[in-house]
Amino acid sequence: MSSVGGSNGNPVTRIIFCGPHFPASHKYTREYLQTRPFIKVDVVPLEDVPDVIGDYDICVVKSMRLNSDIIARANNMKLIMQFGVGIEGVDINAATKHGIKVARIPSDATGNAVSCAEMAIYLMLGLLQSYNGNGILHDDLVDEKGTHQDFLDFASRADIVVCCLVMNIETAGIVDKVFISSMRKGALLINIARGGLLNYDAVLHHLESGHLGGLGIDVAWTEPFDPNDEIFKFPNVIFTPHVAGVTEHSYRFMAKVVGDVALQLHAGESNFSGIEIVN
Repeated sequence: MSSVGGSNGNPVTRIIFCGPHFPASHKYTREYLQTRPFIKVDVVPLEDVPDVIGDYDICVVKSMRLNSDIIARANNMKLIMQFGVGIEGVDINAATKHGIKVARIPSDATGNAVSCAEMAIYLMLGLLQSYNGNGILHDDLVDEKGTHQDFLDFASRADIVVCCLVMNIETAGIVDKVFISSMRKGALLINIARGGLLNYDAVLHHLESGHLGGLGIDVAWTEPFDPNDEIFKFPNVIFTPHVAGVTEHSYRFMAKVVGDVALQLHAGESNFSGIEIVN
């Protein structure tokens, strides 16, 4: 068992990365910490995490679902964090009950937000390939802001709708039949946030009817997404496997954040920089 080095003299602070997926995450973290042998970085298969999680101080969840039973075994855990922003797979109430902090890495500083914005543009361009580009080039950009009450009006005037919302109880399924019906016929829908923001049945219905001109998504309703799903039968659907934020720049920056947090924890600090504590 390990404990925080700075608080009781234990020489090692241990980080567990859940699962081998997205290997650059732990590779870059190890590189950043290679001159600090008192921080140990382990990569553990998902199925083995429950058996060993009690040996670690920091857990980087990635795609692992940490339920209350697993969290109850994390006897030495001080911090559960995501290598990114999505922590919907963590039972935050259970972590709070056991005195464990839960955190995300804000995307605005890591390059993740920029990478996701670039993916949104790529998806737009991919869907626009079939459009006739013989119109008159002009500047018709607007800068309008509104509230939740205005979004159906905005949807009715937009040629492209990009979904970038945080996924929570209030936003789950927010892009529903009413919303998509309010969109212009032939308009494009892009989602680079979370799959659950879109109502699956509503999207499928409006693709079948031809009302929705195209769908570009980097996130799905379930992941991994069924390659035989009906959504894929439409030629105006582009799907990428949740890789918008997987860039060299963002991964190296987030690896540095994980490393710095581990160093701060090892030194006995409790106010961590570079992360957002949610509980």
